[in-house]
Amino acid sequence: MHKALLSYAKASNMKLLSSNVPQHQKNIHLQEVTALKDISYFAANFPKDREIRIEVGFGSGRHLLHQAINNPDILFIGIEIHFPSIEQVLKQITIQNLDNLLILSYDARLFMELVPSNIVGKIYVHFPVPWDKKPHRRVISTTFIEEAIRILKVGGSLELRTDSENYYAYSYETFIAFNKTTLHINKNKDIAVTSKYEDRWKKMEKNIYDLTMINDEESLALNMEGDFSFIKLNHFSDELLKLYKKIIRFNGGFINFERAYTLKDGVMFRMSMGSYDKPEHLYVIIKKDEIFYYPALPLKSKSNLMAHQLLNEALHE
Repeated sequence: MHKALLSYAKASNMKLLSSNVPQHQKNIHLQEVTALKDISYFAANFPKDREIRIEVGFGSGRHLLHQAINNPDILFIGIEIHFPSIEQVLKQITIQNLDNLLILSYDARLFMELVPSNIVGKIYVHFPVPWDKKPHRRVISTTFIEEAIRILKVGGSLELRTDSENYYAYSYETFIAFNKTTLHINKNKDIAVTSKYEDRWKKMEKNIYDLTMINDEESLALNMEGDFSFIKLNHFSDELLKLYKKIIRFNGGFINFERAYTLKDGVMFRMSMGSYDKPEHLYVIIKKDEIFYYPALPLKSKSNLMAHQLLNEALHE
């Protein structure tokens, strides 16, 4: 579309007064950005030098940018999977020269497993997809709340804001099921900055629900026990090929031996493994004297460590 508009303007000899169409194929603002991080960045050395606040599904980025601009001493991490939204926020980070905002395109539920305990001041979940027909895909869940409690400071908060009465009711029931919890509930609360969708809903006189959980307890330090080493095979056999198409399920995840290949000196499996929400796709190469992942080790998460443990057991059955 950009190319078509520029070509039309050129062909018709228009005098260009102003334009919001990039004159170059690449957005110069995005070329300068260093705020977009890969999940490995957080897995290797999670930033812990200052308070962290996390926004899950930041959409247009209005709220996230407002918070980052007005709280320069706090590090904000915005999580989003819609790339046009990510690009818009990255552009604003460059234009406004923000150095306290990092962006991640990843599943927030798995990201939470990597966050050290007791360092987060606030978690924002504003207007998540309701998933009324697929409630298992909702961000708010018992597991998500448990991880939120672990990573939040004492007095820190998890803030849900939604226009869906069903999502609000479901979330309230999920929060209140915990043995001990402090909840603040508001209806049609005014906040400093709103999204364009919220502005539209307010004009339609649609109700907005806020449910805020305050964390009252200090959690144990994050302890991600285990590694991705394999137990050496006592004997090598083509019987391993019988694992082809086998699926092993566990709570929250699975292992799927999708493809099997015979090698000159071993066997190779193409695998899907780990969490249902964000599985790893890789290969496992099995030779007489060694077993290893290719092209890289899985991300060190709870679900991947559990999958690896079960994979080890399956290879030695």
